[in-house]
Amino acid sequence: MLNRLKEKEEKISQIINALAEESTEGTPIVVEGKNDVEVLRELGINGELICAKTGGKSLLDVISEIEKTRTSEVILLLDFDRRGKQITNRIRHNLERRRKKVRLDFWLAFLSLAGKDVQCVEGLKAYLENLRNKIRPQF
Repeated sequence: MLNRLKEKEEKISQIINALAEESTEGTPIVVEGKNDVEVLRELGINGELICAKTGGKSLLDVISEIEKTRTSEVILLLDFDRRGKQITNRIRHNLERRRKKVRLDFWLAFLSLAGKDVQCVEGLKAYLENLRNKIRPQF
């Protein structure tokens, strides 16, 4: 079991590092709210983060904000619960109609590794810390 936890922690850390690299290279990341932004910043994600559910934004406001980035692609990293999945699909469909490349690879990777245990992006940091605490030898 300890090996499985180590493997999961390593994979999540690799995904976070890859996400940080993509963000640094200029790919914007869409999250649900301010807490998600704070957690991603704490995890080392320093690029542009766009909140989908703050300040009374409509779906069109979010799409418009994404289009203003003038990048060819965007990473969607909304929550893993039912509502997050719905928002992800709505944004994805709207952006694809506008010929914007939508990346769900990070979202799908987190969902497959931690989806049963983590329902929201803001829970990733605590989940990762819990994994590391379980892995560390206890004296």
